[in-house]
Formats: sequence, structure tokens, C-alpha cells
Amino acid sequence: MTNRPRRVVLITGASSGIGRATAELLAARGYWLFGGVRAAATTRPLAGVELVPLDVRDDASVKACVEDMRSRAGRIDVLINNAGVNLVGAVEETSISQAQVLFDTNVFGTLRMIQAVLPTMRRQGSGLIVNLSSILGLIPAPFMGVYASTKHAIEGLSESLDHEVRAFGIRVVLIEPYYIRTNLDASAAQADGRIDAYAPQRQRTAAVITHDTNSAPEPKLVAEEVLRSIEGPYRMRRPVGQAVLLRWLRRLLPARLFEPSLRKAFALDPSSRDAAVTEPPSRLPRQ
Repeated sequence: MTNRPRRVVLITGASSGIGRATAELLAARGYWLFGGVRAAATTRPLAGVELVPLDVRDDASVKACVEDMRSRAGRIDVLINNAGVNLVGAVEETSISQAQVLFDTNVFGTLRMIQAVLPTMRRQGSGLIVNLSSILGLIPAPFMGVYASTKHAIEGLSESLDHEVRAFGIRVVLIEPYYIRTNLDASAAQADGRIDAYAPQRQRTAAVITHDTNSAPEPKLVAEEVLRSIEGPYRMRRPVGQAVLLRWLRRLLPARLFEPSLRKAFALDPSSRDAAVTEPPSRLPRQ
């Protein structure tokens, strides 16, 4: 009987929340875990996890982390792109610089990590890339519009990438949670601008988000889905918890039924469109 070598996993944003729960679970299952954190010296130790300095916003940091991991383990079997930040505020209230910071972590950080590990995965002829998306990559998110746009970007990037790398034995997975009880929303930045016209709606929506986050499942629920994505049958999209239902509703319901329910869920005022029957567009006159 031969001992099967441990699969080597790198997860970003391993210091807290979903990243920490996932690292703990995979390490307990016997994986060789490297946990990328921005401040390795001050991060609480994780049993069975090798904490490595990593800032996904910095090209040099990403390159150094992946090269160090490859030199120590000899391969990279799974990359889990978990690092992310949130931003609360209306689209009009959000500065371009704030949006750039959000995209630099959530989208370009994911892209940097993917580009760093792919040469190794191609050479070894196998690999799995697990990207933490969100149900907000599939549905609108009032007052989190820029954050939602980063998750929509991750959805398109991941699906396109999967077609490009299949021939090399590499696949891509999307994990799509709904609200999870983490510090992501509690520590979310606020939009730079404050426009009075949005204040009543923003406050009601923020209260809903806070309530739903506080009553949401623990990060372990997502960690368990990540584990299934590694060990179970391949599926690209893996919604978690209530996201399973929301994904089906978005696909099956017409907009005139889905949108009023979404506005109600986010405590938004009903719009005149919600009560109106959608009429077919009039035929344009021929030129």
C-alpha cells in the first residue's frame, strides 16, 4: 500500500471569516494548507496551516508567495480565492478611487492569483481554482452596487477561464453564498459621498443588511461547500444556503415578479413599475 501525497492548497484571506473556517476544515481533513494573510506575524495561529505573507493587491507579494509555496511543496493542487472587501453606499455616492480599491482586491487580486498559479498547474496537468463569488454576482444589490459588480465580474471571469484551461486538466468552481456571519459587512467601508436624497433608503437597506448578517449562518457552512467542491463531483456553480432558492427564482421568475420581491427584501420603496403591467415595446416605424 502506497501513501498518497497530500494535496497542496493555497487560500487567500485566511485570517478570519470564511477563509479561516475553510483553512481549519481542510487542514483537519489532511490537506497541506498554506494560508495567505496580510500580517502573518500578528495573525492567530491555525492548527495545521502554514501562514504565509500575501497581499493580493501587490504583484510582488503574490509572486513571492506562490514561488515560496511551490519551492516548499513542489506543486499547487488547489487555489481558493477568498480575499475580499465590501463597500456600502449608493453608486452615485461612491468615488472612483473607492471603486478602484474594491476592484483591485476582489477582481484584480483574484486575477493576479490565477495568473500566478496557472503555469504550475499547466505543467503538472491538473489543478482546481475555487473562486468565492456571491449570490450578489447573480442578483442586484441596492446600496452595494459596486461590490455586486465585482462579483458579477468574478462570475464572467471564472466561466470564461474554465473553458480556457480544461484542456490542461484544470477546472474552475464558483462558490455563491448569501449572507454569512462574518466581519465583511461589519467592517465594510462607507461610500465617500453622502447625498441626502438617498439617506432614508440607504438607512433602511443598511438596517436590513445588518439584521440579515447578524442572523446568518456561520462561515463553516461555506467551508463545507468548498470541501465538497474539492472532493465531490464537479459542478461549476455552488450556491450556499438561501442562495440556492434565490438563484432559481432569478432564473425562473419574470422581472415583473422578481423585482418587487427584491425591493421588499431590501426595504426599498415600491416603485410605480412594481405595480404596472409590463407592456410589449411598440413597433418602431420603418424608415
